[in-house]
Amino acid sequence: MPSPNAPDAPDAPDAPNGSNAFRSSGAHPRDPKLALPLADAAGWGPLDVRAVDTVRLLAADAVQKAGHGHPGTAMSLAPLAYLLFQQVMRHDPADDQWLGRDRFVLSCGHSSLTLYIQLYLSGYGMELADLEALRTWGSATPGHPEYRHTRGVEITTGPLGQGLASAVGMAMAARRERGLLDPDAPAGTSPFDHHVYVVASDGDLMEGVTSEASSLAGHQELGNLIVFYDSNHISIEDDTDISFSEDVAARYAAYDWHVQTVDFTRTGDYVEDVDALLAAVEAAKSEHGRPSLIVLRTIIGWPAPTKQNTGKAHGSALGDDEVAATKKLLGFDPDAHFTVEDDVLEHARAVVERGAAAHRAWEPRYQVWRAAHPERAALLDRLLEQKLPDGWTDSLPVFDAAPKGIATRKASGDVLTALAPVLPELWGGSADLAGSNNTTMEGEPSFVPERKQTGEFPGDPYGRTLHFGIREHAMGAILNGIALQSLTRPYGGTFLIFSDYMRPAVRLAALMKLPVTYVWTHDSIGLGEDGPTHQPVEQLAALRAIPGLDVVRPADANETSVCWRTVLEHHDRPAGLALTRQPLPVLERGEGDGAYASAEGAARGGYVLADSRNGTPDVILVATGSEVHIALEARELLAADGHDARVVSLPCREWFAEQPYAYQDEVLPPAVRARVSVEAAVAQGWRDVVGDAGRMVSLEHFGASAAYERLYEEFGITPRAVADAARESIRAAAGPVRPGGERPGAAPAEGGTGDVGQDVSG
Repeated sequence: MPSPNAPDAPDAPDAPNGSNAFRSSGAHPRDPKLALPLADAAGWGPLDVRAVDTVRLLAADAVQKAGHGHPGTAMSLAPLAYLLFQQVMRHDPADDQWLGRDRFVLSCGHSSLTLYIQLYLSGYGMELADLEALRTWGSATPGHPEYRHTRGVEITTGPLGQGLASAVGMAMAARRERGLLDPDAPAGTSPFDHHVYVVASDGDLMEGVTSEASSLAGHQELGNLIVFYDSNHISIEDDTDISFSEDVAARYAAYDWHVQTVDFTRTGDYVEDVDALLAAVEAAKSEHGRPSLIVLRTIIGWPAPTKQNTGKAHGSALGDDEVAATKKLLGFDPDAHFTVEDDVLEHARAVVERGAAAHRAWEPRYQVWRAAHPERAALLDRLLEQKLPDGWTDSLPVFDAAPKGIATRKASGDVLTALAPVLPELWGGSADLAGSNNTTMEGEPSFVPERKQTGEFPGDPYGRTLHFGIREHAMGAILNGIALQSLTRPYGGTFLIFSDYMRPAVRLAALMKLPVTYVWTHDSIGLGEDGPTHQPVEQLAALRAIPGLDVVRPADANETSVCWRTVLEHHDRPAGLALTRQPLPVLERGEGDGAYASAEGAARGGYVLADSRNGTPDVILVATGSEVHIALEARELLAADGHDARVVSLPCREWFAEQPYAYQDEVLPPAVRARVSVEAAVAQGWRDVVGDAGRMVSLEHFGASAAYERLYEEFGITPRAVADAARESIRAAAGPVRPGGERPGAAPAEGGTGDVGQDVSG
């Protein structure tokens, strides 16, 4: 599809490259020793060259004023960034949520000025004062780009590799959305077709997550993904030859990417060949069956006279003298700061009208599509409004009581299959553990080109079942990219222990408030014989430490169904479901003797599952997941002693914390100080729940290889241990308040149940 700023557009600049006008722009002449950009085919004139040089100096000035930052990459990438925003990308600065826009991902987020300056020049509402306020409190220009913070920023980047990997997810989501909305349109004709452009650095390409994601992108034949690799050979420790010498182009060719190289140093002089760069972009756009990598050889910090091509240009201010000398070379007043000439800004801001014209040209095709596909248009409207369809909860399964029970991972799989017909936006898969995670919706084809389908998994390029391979980190980042595309709801599964492999991406999902769902199964020593390498112990506490992440651990199949519903009703946060390998009893719920409270309480994060029999309880047993039935059995043991216990199921502490204080106090009355938490994981974080007199039945060491029943017994996570802890807590609650709770003992080398058995006499 034509770009709104295509070189042959009526308002494209037509001054011939190389005219004397280039060298005499501004009050000071540009140093004739600096080669001019080769930009005849691009149609660049004096104002374009002046604009690119302005970009370089704005980057240098902004970092110099802040006193810290990353000027060099923004300086050397100025021609690329300007070309993309002025001529290549289809975008409308007046509507940064336009469905037909191309996406831009600055994977090397430390070079945030590469993006910020283009947002300023392109008329996204950023002003010169914002650039002057770089990296300061409350500014629109934080140190790294932040989604939802700065208009025009599509993704939060900074941790290297995450942007490129998430861009793979954006490209995958674009294909899935096309399948939902306009599957039969020839390539390049749908109003939903667009490209995802990525700028990545040497550091991005060193990170393992980009290897994982790029491998999958090649396998998926993502022709809508174009990555520019800024190969400047410099990182913080200076020349990357000290640690990075591989042939990146060959590696990506092996991934089955379309690979091109544009080398600004190829002549021995530094010549920014914009025409070659534009030709490479056009070739990449015509490549529909492979993602594209354009290796762009630059010199970081060019043309700073003494610091270009050094680590000093990468991550620190250049210094007043160096900035002044650079300005003099480029024909700017060395004593002036943040110089943007009126004619340069007016010229660059012409992209606003070109973008609006492109949007207007797109609109009739979009309206034709809506008229031809009213049902799909209604689906699109619902997805844009982030609404769930009427009556969708009627499809959620309700499980009959079953003492032998089913694993919550199996219940989760049943929920997904039940929701498949009513929630077409819901899709996902697993990191090669689909059978174990139960993440496959029955009867749904795999998202893969048909020629790459297998006998086990029939494929469709618009399919629904994702196969991430053994790439947990990439899976997390790709899920973020899918969610950022905004129309669909992705989920991804692996064992809970491997959440550590994807943690950086999970943290970014929370930071960006993305509705990503993680299906983390085999959530405790309950997985059994695979042993301590696969048995999560510290993961629940570590995940709960991430602000904005909901950690959800349902106690049975019906809680699992309610928790899935609640997760999908939230659109502003990620959630992780911690699910069991082993079967759990499906509890009898409802009215009558022996029945427990409705699983609907799980939607509030915590609820009274089994109340005391005689008013105020003597002790409250608070448990999650597979340990809830242990707490219920302990309740009966305590009843035999005459102790009246309440059992609270607390599947999601984050949801519970959002409830009104009155409800929280109703479930956990402050007057009842005798409390016991029960969770087969480290006790970290539970003191806030159980209080000073409370006890924590937990696992403060790694597991072992054996049947899960034996492990629970050996490690003291049993009804008897819970009852003993409850008796201790009752005694402690009768004594004086001890701020901060009991003093922790040393963690045992093996075995042990948290602080059960400690002396409480004071």
